[in-house]
Amino acid sequence: MTDEPIALDAMGGDHMPEAAVDGALRAAAEGARVVLVGDEARLRALLRERGGELPIEHAPDVIGMDDPATDVRRRKEASVVVATRMVKAGRAGACVSMGHSGATMAAALLLLGRVRGVERPAILTNIPNARGAFTALIDAGANADCRPSFLQQFALMGDAYARAIYGREAPSIGLMSIGEEPEKGNELTREAHALLARTPGIAFHGNVEGRDLLRGNVDVVVTDGFTGNVMLKLAEGEAKVLFGMVREALRSDLRSKLGGLLAKPALKRVALRLDPAEVGAEPLLGVAGNAFIGHGSSDARAVASGIRTARRLVAADLPARIAEAVKATAAAADGRP
Repeated sequence: MTDEPIALDAMGGDHMPEAAVDGALRAAAEGARVVLVGDEARLRALLRERGGELPIEHAPDVIGMDDPATDVRRRKEASVVVATRMVKAGRAGACVSMGHSGATMAAALLLLGRVRGVERPAILTNIPNARGAFTALIDAGANADCRPSFLQQFALMGDAYARAIYGREAPSIGLMSIGEEPEKGNELTREAHALLARTPGIAFHGNVEGRDLLRGNVDVVVTDGFTGNVMLKLAEGEAKVLFGMVREALRSDLRSKLGGLLAKPALKRVALRLDPAEVGAEPLLGVAGNAFIGHGSSDARAVASGIRTARRLVAADLPARIAEAVKATAAAADGRP
């Protein structure tokens, strides 16, 4: 874990700033250094109510969910912009926001810039799989339209992530398609398959299908942001629906209710594992700094988890790892040693 401060956008999100203050206090109790970024008067009042104390960086403005992401250019005192600027200035190791995801991405690109050689940053998300671990899905929504070279770089970024966070020596990389055969898929996936197959330094598994994301057949699944976001929202929605169906079935009669009481502890463990709040926030990879995006509906537990995730990735120095991987791949393509 890093001891660098984490700049938390305390205003962006459905339950802010209350959830931000509560989550930041939880994280601080675990040893995190957190700076709350937002309306100082409101944040200090909430801290007094809770008997806590945290540093505050005043930001009088907040970019709402309905505001355009491009507002980051003119609204320089918005909380997400101020938090990102702290990272740029070296005053924080990462910024975490549960607010407007587009604004968070725009602020990171505008203020932090891209890692040298990276064409498009991408969002990585961790999907619980049947093997009791996670599958990294990249891109989860930053780039709806992609070129094969984007997917190649997503693979490199996912590889760096899985090595640093999952501890894999040679993470397996799968390309999302509609069939396992190399010739399956659309023009993008067919061209990306050929490119990934000759990319040095990665363990390319080949094409995978939607079910493989949850099976855990590979460590990283690469796809365009449109497909990735649809898959992410489908997985989250399906988990909620299935648990609702199980809950309804266990309440249907006396025998089921008794069985439900016996199964309750196990079901709680499964529900906890599938809950996005356990990770809290996901990284935007490919920017020259650390930026994390959480759900707009995040509660205090999700905020604390997001700060915890950010600390781990700051310590791993992913931007430097990604820069090295992209540089090495470009050199190999040019025939340079």
